[in-house]
Amino acid sequence: MTTLTRGARSATHNVAGAAQHEAPRQRPRALPAPRPAHTAVGQLHAARAGLAEAAEATTPAVRYVSAHLAALRAAAAVLAAHQPLDLTRRRARPRSVWVLLPEADPALREWAAYFAAGADKRAAAEAGLPRAVTPREADELLHDAEIFVTLVEDTLGVPIQQSLPTTNTNRAS
Repeated sequence: MTTLTRGARSATHNVAGAAQHEAPRQRPRALPAPRPAHTAVGQLHAARAGLAEAAEATTPAVRYVSAHLAALRAAAAVLAAHQPLDLTRRRARPRSVWVLLPEADPALREWAAYFAAGADKRAAAEAGLPRAVTPREADELLHDAEIFVTLVEDTLGVPIQQSLPTTNTNRAS
């Protein structure tokens, strides 16, 4: 049996007494609900808005960037719907959505590779580099991005939103 000195007993009693008089500890609060833009449906709405912006763009660069970002948002919707991915792995660098997409849905592996290959061209177009994107490349990407967004909507069981009008590949730049 351990004997405590008078000071130690007093300190122990004060700590125990204080614990009895403390307000009960609150349970940790649950994480707040994600903002709508971060949910799968919210990302798909943003993707459709990006496709509409791309369809209305008057320059190939803006059309390409908007279409690519729409596809990126659709991929983010897939990731949001498949959360949580294995977040326990620590990486030195963040991974691209295009790297994570095949882990969430292996059927979208080819789409991920396709859009990942266009990321440098999108960056060049965003930077305002002249001739970074041709009108035909922009139109093709818009077409492919619309197919991808529709595929993601179908895959996630989200009602398909209004389709965009067919793009004119002979658009003036």
